[in-house]
Amino acid sequence: KLLNYEVRPTVPHGTEYVPSDLRSDRFAPIIVEILKTLHINPKSIKHLVTAVGGDNTSIKQIKTIFLPDDELESALFFEAKKHIPISGSDMVLDYQVINVEEVTNNMNILLAATNKEVLNEHSNVLVTAGLTPNIVDIDSLAVANSFALNAFVEDGVYILLNLGAHRTNMVIWGPGAKFFARDIPFGGYHFTRDIMRKRQMEYAEAENYKFEWGLLDDPARPDNRTISMLDISEKSTEDQISEEIRRSLRFYVKEAGNSDFRKVYLMGGTAKLRGLAEYIQEKVNIPAEVYMPFINIEMPEKFQDKKDPQLALAIGLAMRTE
Repeated sequence: KLLNYEVRPTVPHGTEYVPSDLRSDRFAPIIVEILKTLHINPKSIKHLVTAVGGDNTSIKQIKTIFLPDDELESALFFEAKKHIPISGSDMVLDYQVINVEEVTNNMNILLAATNKEVLNEHSNVLVTAGLTPNIVDIDSLAVANSFALNAFVEDGVYILLNLGAHRTNMVIWGPGAKFFARDIPFGGYHFTRDIMRKRQMEYAEAENYKFEWGLLDDPARPDNRTISMLDISEKSTEDQISEEIRRSLRFYVKEAGNSDFRKVYLMGGTAKLRGLAEYIQEKVNIPAEVYMPFINIEMPEKFQDKKDPQLALAIGLAMRTE
C-alpha cells in the first residue's frame, strides 16, 4: 500500500540541468525539504532503503562451481575482479545465490559491486540530511524488483529501460532467464540538448517543448528546425539509445543463448516523452510500452490521477525488506 510520496527536481525550475555540475552536497537539502513536506522526522525512520548507480557500480550474473558458505564470499571477491569493471582497489561486494543447478551442481549467482568512495559519498548525503543509512541497493536491481512485483509475465525475456535525467538503466530479465544489466549514457538531458540544437531554442523553452511534444512536431509552431552538417553527422538521442539496446540484445543472445524477447517496458521520468516508446518499438522490432508500476499497489484516492512511471525505481526500493 502506498501511503505518500514526493518528487523534487535536483535543480531549481528554469535552471539548466548540466550533469557534470551536479555535486552530491546539493542533494541533502532537497531530501530535508521532502521530509518536511511529508511531515517525517528523519530520526523516526528505522528501515531506509536507497540506491546507488552510474559509474563504478555494476551488477552481473555469473556461474561458478558449488562452494560452501565459508568459502563462497572470498572466492566471489576474486571472481568479481574478473567480471566486474570497478575502478579503485576498495571494492564493496554483495551477492545472492539464485539457484544451484541439479545436474552440474554449479551455482548461479548475482554479484553486485561498487567501491567505497561511491558508498561513502552516498552515505554522507544521507547523514547530512539527518538519516541513518541502512540498506543500499543498486538502481538496476530496484528496477527489476519493481517489475517483478507488478508485471504478470509468463515465459520469455523482457527489456526494462529506466530512463533518467542523464542515463538509462537497462535490465534484460525474465522468469528463469539470465539477468543482465548495464547503463546507457543517455537520458532526458540529451533529448533537451537535441531540441535546443535542432529547433534553435533556449534551455527552458526546449524543456517545455520536450515535456509537451516529446519526439513529435508541434503543429501550431512554424518548422524552425535547421539542418547543418553537425546535425547530419550527429545521431539523435533516440537513435543512440536504440542502437545501444540492439547492441545489448545481441550480446545477451550470445551470452545467454536466449532471444525470446517479448516486450520493452519504459519507465522513469523520460519514459513519458511522446513518441519515444513507438520509436524504440520500430527500431528494435519488439513491442514497447510505458510501464506503470502500480498494478499490485493499493493507492489513496488523491494519487489515482498521479500515477507516474518515474516512481518505478522508488517502488522497487520500497519493496526491499532485508
